[in-house]
Amino acid sequence: MPQPTVVSEAPRANTPQLVSTTAVPRPHVDAVGELNGTIYAGGRFDRVAPAGASQPSLSRMNIFAFDAATGLISESFAPDLNGNVWAVEAVPGAVYVGGEFTTVDGVTKAGIAKLDPLTGKLDTMFRAPFKGRVNEIRMLDSAPTPRLLVGGSGYKKLAALDPAKGTDTGFIDLLIADAIPGAWGGVSVYNFAVSPDASQLVATGNFQTVNGQRRTRLFVVDLAGTEATLDPWYYPGFDKPCSSTSSRRIAYLSGVDYSPNGAFFTVAATGQVPLYKADIWPAGSAKYHTVCDAAGRFSLADDQRPVWINYTGGDSVWAVADTGAAVYVQGHFQWLDNPNGLASQCPAGETCASRKGIGAISPGTGKALAWNPGKPASQGGKDLFVTADGLWVGSDSVNFNGQPHRGIAFAPLAP
Repeated sequence: MPQPTVVSEAPRANTPQLVSTTAVPRPHVDAVGELNGTIYAGGRFDRVAPAGASQPSLSRMNIFAFDAATGLISESFAPDLNGNVWAVEAVPGAVYVGGEFTTVDGVTKAGIAKLDPLTGKLDTMFRAPFKGRVNEIRMLDSAPTPRLLVGGSGYKKLAALDPAKGTDTGFIDLLIADAIPGAWGGVSVYNFAVSPDASQLVATGNFQTVNGQRRTRLFVVDLAGTEATLDPWYYPGFDKPCSSTSSRRIAYLSGVDYSPNGAFFTVAATGQVPLYKADIWPAGSAKYHTVCDAAGRFSLADDQRPVWINYTGGDSVWAVADTGAAVYVQGHFQWLDNPNGLASQCPAGETCASRKGIGAISPGTGKALAWNPGKPASQGGKDLFVTADGLWVGSDSVNFNGQPHRGIAFAPLAP
């Protein structure tokens, strides 16, 4: 969603926050959605508290709802999901949730569920074919027939479902295959974004081919026709490894978002630093530079060269949101503008931008903007959700800009 300016560093004071418990000592918000002024937050937690903790905390199992303006936690929306929620899509009449849960209010419902936005009641008529983890959900409502796009590790990895029944519409029928050797979790779609005009989709994940064509870690899909088709756009640099050999870092691309005009997209990446010095952009000499522990912006008109890459110098970037005024990034990092850093250090004599867990990058220059609220984290935040009023930040952080905001914070548009 486009915004005219960069959001404020000062978070709104009245948002609820998660509570650390014996069962969930490090709670986190991993997915945020909004409908008619109500925020729906999913993740891994079992209690939430009103802002300021002046009132008792409430039991909420991995999802809760609250008023965006007042922070008042909904008493009626309190479904019990028995596993981590990784995706939330709130639309008129429904809240779709995806994740690693296997039951909702005791009813078997693996990976994806449809809930009433007021009561949280499970819609038992929605029966999706997905089994296993669901990582992303988006409603494609510009088509003559609305379709619910779902990505994850089960079923076809990426599918378009009937929003009412959950059945596969057949609109997306791509063979996503060939797990990257050593990468965690098998073939799966980690994240995807839909272009502002709903004509295109870009997806990241653990795969090497789509319909038999080389598409390691990322592919683009055209959605404008009667059937989704694989777009020829592919940047060969995504074939290259980063330096990490950890199974959770090998398929290193994670979050992705389109620019408001749809001409660009930016990916977030872990993977540690580039394996070879020549792969570092812009100083390197390699033909295809790697996006490792960085955010990388690409033009849909050029699949041979990045627009820019902003490196952290050795820490993960998980989430990205492009508003036109800024490209917001968050994760587990200490720096931006740090292409030559190693082990999360800024080399002596270089000018790096100190950024704790969150930052903003200029869409034009690829350099860090002055915005710097600071949000120290453990694993780092996994979701950024843009509204007309500002930026919602879901994470495992306890503070935002020095103020207590465990799990979720809201940065309003600056006056």
